[in-house]
Amino acid sequence: MKPYSTRRARLLAQMQAQGGGVAIIPTAPEVMRNRDADYPYRHDSYFYYLSGFTEPEAVLVLIAGKENKSILFCRDKNLEREIWDGFRYGPAVAREKFGFDAAFAVEQLDREMPGLLPDTGTIFYTLGQNAKRDAQLQNWLQSVRNLARSGVEAPAGIYDVQRLLDQMRLIKDDDEIAAMRRAGEISAAAHCRVMRMSRPGLREYQLEAELLHEFRYNGAQAPAYGSIVATGANACVLHYQASDAELKDGDLVLIDAGCEFDSYAADITRTFPANGKFTGPQKTLYEIVLASQTAAIAATRPGRHFMDGHDAAVRVLTQGMLDTGLLDANKTGNVDDAIAAGAYRQFYMHRTGHWLGMDVHDVGDYRDAEPAVAGTERAWRTLEPGMVVTVEPGIYVRPAADVPEQFWNIGIRIEDDALVTPDGCSILSKAVPNTVAEIEALMRHG
Repeated sequence: MKPYSTRRARLLAQMQAQGGGVAIIPTAPEVMRNRDADYPYRHDSYFYYLSGFTEPEAVLVLIAGKENKSILFCRDKNLEREIWDGFRYGPAVAREKFGFDAAFAVEQLDREMPGLLPDTGTIFYTLGQNAKRDAQLQNWLQSVRNLARSGVEAPAGIYDVQRLLDQMRLIKDDDEIAAMRRAGEISAAAHCRVMRMSRPGLREYQLEAELLHEFRYNGAQAPAYGSIVATGANACVLHYQASDAELKDGDLVLIDAGCEFDSYAADITRTFPANGKFTGPQKTLYEIVLASQTAAIAATRPGRHFMDGHDAAVRVLTQGMLDTGLLDANKTGNVDDAIAAGAYRQFYMHRTGHWLGMDVHDVGDYRDAEPAVAGTERAWRTLEPGMVVTVEPGIYVRPAADVPEQFWNIGIRIEDDALVTPDGCSILSKAVPNTVAEIEALMRHG
């Protein structure tokens, strides 16, 4: 439990720097799917980041005062409910196992909190995410305010605790990196499995089933997000969800899928031919996308800015679009003109990456907190060791009168997960092949 206690200590130190106070971080609620059935439960990322505790109905309270203290409110031990729902730690065992200073049954939250808030300065809490918790907080504050005549002072303000935690979570520690490496390994194995067994006549949902099998068989708790399995023209739909389309001979298959391992996500995309052999036009566009990703990865290193990778990818993609006739140089001008006009967005309309961590689109600002010069736009964030970003350029060609027909309905994306290191970056998803030759060899011998 040391990583979690270390993170709590770091947050408490930041709270002390702002004059002290009380942080309240609840976990996620259980959500009903339909009658007598809940959605699979997944704890809140902020709560888990500080606690390592995965049970629902829990609240973490951190007190930064004369003496720092961490308190867990969780479900009470209940042997009868454990028959139905499984093991519960209960407050006493949870306090000892997870390293809290105190623990109470969650039913005691309303009784205990009014006594923890007087003379504490600031409440560190994120309003607006859970109406029930917001109402509870209002009641606790009112209870404290009612004691004003006895010399008790109510908290003076509320500070969004996620602003502090976002900056902490943006830089991954060794334990987080280890979990993300394992998530990348499992997800890479799943992509390789699907490539090996792919053939015309299968359905998208059958490929999705192979992904899920590999995730769970290797210990991942769940997919990190809804898997995108898109064949043929479906690959030109950015957030397409696996359905029942049949893989056709001569079509490409785009798979964007990653598992969640110990609460950390992988996010990998590969594009491959259903029959194991790229056509000429497919290979041409694929190698443009791969070259753009290589350029973006080279720009992913300490001291560079978050958008440098995107800019590098866009330049390679745009030049490729001009070279292949996807863009008409007579209309768009040279590569600089085409980039300035945004002409490439007809075939590449998303950013080249995003933060990755406990959430697939992880927390953290993409720009500096303040502009370098007052009144100017904030600069893109400078990359630092410990940050993890995806690198995912693509080309998506929908049929159009001014587009060469040989490229119609080709959708290609190549995505890897890059950990920024002191001297560059390390690709966490490198175990899945990405060149034309490697993909064809894997599918040929699979």
